[in-house]
Order: sequence, then C-alpha cells, then structure tokens
Amino acid sequence: MGDVRKILWVDDEIELLRPHLQLLENKGYSVDTATNGEDAIEMVKTKDYDLIFIDEMMPGLGGLQTLAVIKDLSPSVPVVMVTKNEAESLMEEAIGSKITDYLLKPVNPTQILLACKKILESKKISDAHVSRDYIKEIQNISQMLNTKTLTEEEWIELYVRLTNWEIELDMHPDLGLNRTLQDQKKECNAEFSKFVEKKYIEWINEKNAKVLLSPNIIEHYVIPELDSQNSVFLIVIDCLRLDQWLIMEEELSDLFNIKKHYYFSILPTATAYARNAIFSGYFPADLEKKFPEIWSDEQDDTESSRNQYEHVLLMKLIERNGIKLKPEVKYIKILDPEFGKQIEANILSYTQNKLTTIVVNFIDMFAHGRSDSPLLKEIVPDEPAYRSLTKSWFRHSSLFGILKTLASQKGVSIIVTTDHGSIRCLHGSKIIGDRETSTNLRYKFGRNLKVDEKQALFVKNPQEYRLPRKSVTTNCVIAKEDYYFVYPTDYHKYLTQYRDSFQHGGISLEEMILPIAKLERK
Repeated sequence: MGDVRKILWVDDEIELLRPHLQLLENKGYSVDTATNGEDAIEMVKTKDYDLIFIDEMMPGLGGLQTLAVIKDLSPSVPVVMVTKNEAESLMEEAIGSKITDYLLKPVNPTQILLACKKILESKKISDAHVSRDYIKEIQNISQMLNTKTLTEEEWIELYVRLTNWEIELDMHPDLGLNRTLQDQKKECNAEFSKFVEKKYIEWINEKNAKVLLSPNIIEHYVIPELDSQNSVFLIVIDCLRLDQWLIMEEELSDLFNIKKHYYFSILPTATAYARNAIFSGYFPADLEKKFPEIWSDEQDDTESSRNQYEHVLLMKLIERNGIKLKPEVKYIKILDPEFGKQIEANILSYTQNKLTTIVVNFIDMFAHGRSDSPLLKEIVPDEPAYRSLTKSWFRHSSLFGILKTLASQKGVSIIVTTDHGSIRCLHGSKIIGDRETSTNLRYKFGRNLKVDEKQALFVKNPQEYRLPRKSVTTNCVIAKEDYYFVYPTDYHKYLTQYRDSFQHGGISLEEMILPIAKLERK
C-alpha cells in the first residue's frame, strides 16, 4: 500500500464532486476532502499528500490564501487550482504562487484523472515510452550497420540520433539504458573508424569537396557573411562535442533562431592541426610549406606554441578571397574567466568591426585538467555529468553573457563552431616508439612506431594524409574508437592514470563530426 498516491481535495461544495472522487478511488488513488481552507491547512500539517486540488472561491480563507499557507508548510507538493474565474490576472497570481496547474469549472471526471496522471505518473509513463522507443531505435541502428555501407550524410544522421538519445536518457537515469547506449556507440565507432580509414584520403584530395572539412569552414560559412552589412562574430569553442553544443543550444533557443550544420574535422583531431586548418584554410602539409615556423623542431603540439599564429593565418585567408577588411579582423582568445568578463563588458564595442573572432578554451582546459585531478573526476564521473558540468559552466560563463548581449543587437551575424571534440578513453593500446616520439595520447609522430593496427590507423607516409613530415623516417599513428596509447614502460601505471579520461586527436564520431551553427536574433 506504500505506493498508493494520496490526494487532498479542498472545495466548499465537495458533495457535488462525488463522481470525481469515486473515479479517482476506483483508479487506485487515496482521496481526502476538506470543505474549507482552515481544515485543509490542519490536514497538511499532519499528513503528507502527493497532490492537492484547491477551489479558488471558498468562504473564509480563499483558495489563493490557502495555497500560500500550504506552500509554506510543504513547498514541493503539487497544487492544482480549480476556478470559475478566467481572468488573466488571477491566472498570473496563481502561477506566481507556484501552482502546478489550473482547471476551469465545470470540470469533468476525465479532466481530473488526466491531471492526476500528468502530475503523479508522468515520469512512470514517460520512462515506459522512452524505454520502448529506445529499444526500437537500437534495432534500427543495428540494422543500419549490418545491412548497408553508410554515406557521410548517414553517419552524421546516425551520430545526431545517438547524441539526442544520450541527452534523452540523461533525464531517465533509472531506466539503466545508458550502458546499452554506450555499448552501441562503441560498435558504431568501430564501424566509423573503418569508414574513415577507407575514405579519408579521398576526402582530402577532392577538388570540389562533397565533404566539408576543417580547411573549408571559413570560406564556406564566414566569407559569405562578409558580403552583408552585418558585423560578423565567429566563435570557436575548443574541444566542443555535439552533445555539449546541444546542451548550450537549449539555453540559447529563446534568444536566437539557430540553423545547425555539420562538418568533419581533419586528422589528427587536435588543436594544433584542426584549428590551424580552420583559420588558414590549408591542410597541415600545405601550411608547413607556407609557414614553416609553425612546424619547426622547436615547437611542440601545445596550444601556446603551434596555435600562436591564428590571427595572421585568418587575415591571409581572407585576403586570398579578395576581401580587404578595415579595421582588420579582431582576434580574441579567452583563456581565463577574468579576461572573459572584460570582453563580455565591452562586447558591443566590437560590433564596429566587420569580423571579430573569439576562441574560448574552457572546455579543452577542463578535459585536460580532469585527467590529473581526482576532485574533477569525482565531480564528473561519467558522460551525463560531463554534459551537466557543461550546462552549469555555460549558464554562468562570459560566453553566454556575450551572446545574450549580441542577441539584443540588430545587424549582427554570429557563427559558432569548434575545432574538434573529445572521447572518453576506456581502452589502452600498447605502443612502441623511440624517445623522440610525440607525447600525445590519441596520436603520435615518430620513427619505428609499432602498434596494433586494429586499434590505430598507421600512417606510413604522413604527406599522403597531408600532414607535416619532419623527416623521411617519420610515421604517424592515430588511435581509433576509445583507445589511448601507452608505452610498455610502467604500462599499468599509465594505463590506470589515463583510463576514463577525455582525450582528442583520434578517430571517433565524437571527435570528428562537429556542429557549426548560425545564430540569428529573434
């Protein structure tokens, strides 16, 4: 009997509502009644109710006054106001007093039953529908993978579907379907890695690319906006995955009409390669020839070294397209909250520029920092928590403040994208290389590299993949799926240290299929 839902109905004409009460009791609800506000308040003091119906017009203590006292006593109990009054002011006052719903008299028994189901059983009903629909989706996706070779567009569609299900299941944690979804994503990533290994060289050598890659983004999405009268803002959020963007998009939907597209990151899916490709319009091998200082031996693959020329690269790309901007491109890189707040406070001054580019680094820094911080790992133990943290950060971030301010301005075009995503790495891949081999966990350049080629793409000739080549003996390996590279020395130590960390640089849906969105003020 502990599962029986308890309802209190407060109405001075309660005897006229016997058919309604009988229906609720027949449906398994326990219903108490009161004919005035004073009695109702005393009942709430001595008993916990799951739902309360309150008549708005009663002698003595009226419905709104009774509601106010009950909410003080039991703030979380859902209350439905029942009224003859259709005045908008009354509805607003009732809603402001935190009612859950209201019904207009005369009410019929079916309306009451529906209200009870919506309030008391919506989670149970929703869980059942989600579970049924997801099981059907599992079958559809498995059939897709087993019966056909997917095109690039179909891989995007599949990844979007999987990501939407991740977000949906975050709201139904008790169903226990998250593990099933992660297993299915692993299966999809295994097939996607095979697909990329087969198609990538074709992609990067197409003259009229059917597949949009990192070097195409500025010319395809930004340059056309420069022909308009608008001030253009390009915002690049480092290491942003599709699921994180969808969480942010929810917060922006009241401010903007959002048109979303997708593109594929180049390999390796790392800032030094992918973001330089975006801002220069070149693949890394071509960039090495034109800007050899970026790939000099003194540089490493860190953010501060290889990505310090982005402003210059972007200016030269715009000039190659026959566009001269005065004033020139404004380039901003937000690396800390204090500087971000300064930019937020002054963002309207940048609307005087034709093009302002803002790079935001929080998510990338968090992904890296989590690997070394037990506290962050405890705060963010899994994918749902990663999305939750993204939402919390974005709501309080200078980036959200910047976008809210720009949403109030006419004549502003906003394009938001990222350079690569990240994947939660759960499986180690043993690799052998000399001490000159690069240190990245998802890709490595070096001589005499040895790795299980089921777990990594082996690039014997980096130039074939339009990657920089330091010497004729340099090879490259790029991790597939959720693998990360570990050397035999102290293998178990580093296997444990980096397991369950968010990394990038490799081949996966999460790292390669990226959103690019145009935001138009409502």
